[in-house]
Order: sequence, then structure tokens, then C-alpha cells
Amino acid sequence: MTAPTAPASSRFTETRDFLQQIKDRVGLVVVGQDVVVERILIALLTSGHLLLQGVPGLAKTLLVAAISKTVDLAFARIQFTIDLLPSDILGSEILDQKTHEFRTHKGPVFTNLLLADEINRAAPKVQSALLEAMQERRVTIGNNNYALPVPFLVIATQNPVEQAGTFELPEAQLDRFMLLHRLEYLTNAEEIEVLRRNTKLGVRREGKGAVARTEFDTIGDKPIGSLDNLSKAMEDVQNVHVSEAFLEHVVAIVDRTRKHPKLELGCSPRAGISLVKASRARALIHGRDYVLPEDLFALADDVILHRIRLTYEAMAEGLTSQQVLQEILSEFDA
Repeated sequence: MTAPTAPASSRFTETRDFLQQIKDRVGLVVVGQDVVVERILIALLTSGHLLLQGVPGLAKTLLVAAISKTVDLAFARIQFTIDLLPSDILGSEILDQKTHEFRTHKGPVFTNLLLADEINRAAPKVQSALLEAMQERRVTIGNNNYALPVPFLVIATQNPVEQAGTFELPEAQLDRFMLLHRLEYLTNAEEIEVLRRNTKLGVRREGKGAVARTEFDTIGDKPIGSLDNLSKAMEDVQNVHVSEAFLEHVVAIVDRTRKHPKLELGCSPRAGISLVKASRARALIHGRDYVLPEDLFALADDVILHRIRLTYEAMAEGLTSQQVLQEILSEFDA
């Protein structure tokens, strides 16, 4: 059902150029991973949270750091570990010894772009500390509620759950992520380019000493866009046309996950909302001011797979969630 890309309306020209500059800048730092960059842009344009899953070493953290430097966003990183506490994320009330009054110390969650690195290495109690922030864009510290900066976006990375020292994210937490993208290994040609670039990094002098440069040192400090540019792009996403037939298509797919005999847990209404939002952003990134079925099918895996759960019988048969989803999509891809 793929249709040729049509040029976007002239009113989107500025946004299209801005998004292309972001992709070009990230391409100077990270080899390949074009789909991942697209997913990060979708998250930025829709204020939807993104979960990146992959084994260590696939440049997940490098990608997010590059995006944060490319757009002028306040950036904070939290390394999730088994001993992390909720207060390490949200902040806490501290007793001032001079005034004998409590003052609020705000945690790293008070930022525009929060990188939750290896989120599934922390206990579920710590992971759940992000629920209010991700859903309501506010946090509770003591008896007070605090609004988070605008925009606020969580991009989390996680290792496959089969790895040692990881915890499976609870369903309520997973449902807060608009997209869960699974990173694959690079092609041989792309990996050769990674090695070629690495051999040219050299060293960085610090005083009388020196340290070997890494890919993080190649990220430019000067942003190519501001919050105004991002806000304009977010407004343009809202002007991308969504037909009534597209909405009906989305609802039908989501409803099928709830009724499929091989699934014990189907999608919540949030999945349909995420599909529409992400499709509008993807259409704009691809130079269109209207969504197409190809947007829906391209994003279905990332939006739906982490929201469904197989029955025990289906797992015993050796089925995977992706196989069941492809079966559902094939009913509509005609």
C-alpha cells in the first residue's frame, strides 16, 4: 500500500529544512541508524516518550546526546542502577540547618530531554517514579506538585531482558512509551565506516596529559535549531491531515489486538492515539502534509508490540508477538 512521496505544502518548507539539518548533523556523528533518528524526531515532534532497546554498543546513548546538542534543549542523563532511589530522579525535600525549614531540591527530571539510560537495570519501584512525570508532565515532591519544563520528553534505553541484572518493565510503565524501537546491528559496510571514523579520532590534550577521543567528542556544541524551531515544527505536525478512513483503520487494528485468541493483553486506547500522532510526524518528516497507510504499517511494530502479551498457549506453540501482529496487519493490508 506504499504510495510515492508527495511534496509537502509550501508552509512546511522551513520545518522540512530544519528536520533535514538535524538528520545531517546526527549523520556526522552516528553511522547508519536512519530509522532510529526518524523515531527520535517523531518523539520530539509529538512529545511522545521513546524506548530504545538493544544490546550495549549500538550507539543508543550517543544518538540521544547528539540530538540534544543539535537542538537547543536542556539535557539530563540518569544512569539507572540497582541501588538508584526515586529521589535520585525526582528530587527531595532537604532540611536547611540554618533556617530549620525544608527546601526543595529538584532532581534531573526537571529538564527538556531526559535520557534514562539502561532503565531496566533499576528496580520496578524506581521505574514507576517516572510514571507521573511521563503522563502528567509534573512530579510530586513532599506535599507539593511541580510542573516540568516544556517541552519534556523521556528517551530511555534498555538492554534485552535476557541479560543479567535487568528487570522487566511493568505494563503500566511500558504503555507510557509511545514508541519502543528495537535496534539491530549495522551492516558490514556501515560497521567498516564506524571503524574508519574511529581510527581518525586522535587524542585530546588536557593540560600536560592527553586522552583518546571518542565519538562523543565529535558532537558539535553549537545547536542548529532553537526551541522556537522545534515548537514551529510541532505546530506543523498538528496541521498534517488525517482522514476519517485512517482513523477507522487504526481503531480496527487496535480492537483486533484485544480480541485475538492468541493475545491475553491487547492495546489500550493510548496505542491508537500514539499511532495517529506518530503517523502525522512521520508524514511530515517524509515531506507530506497528509498521512498514508504506509505510515501506520511502518510504525505498527514500534507502537503496538510492547503493549500486547501472548497467551501461555501461544508461547507454548513457539509464537512471537511480532508474528501475531503481522497476522493482524495482513488482514488490513489489502
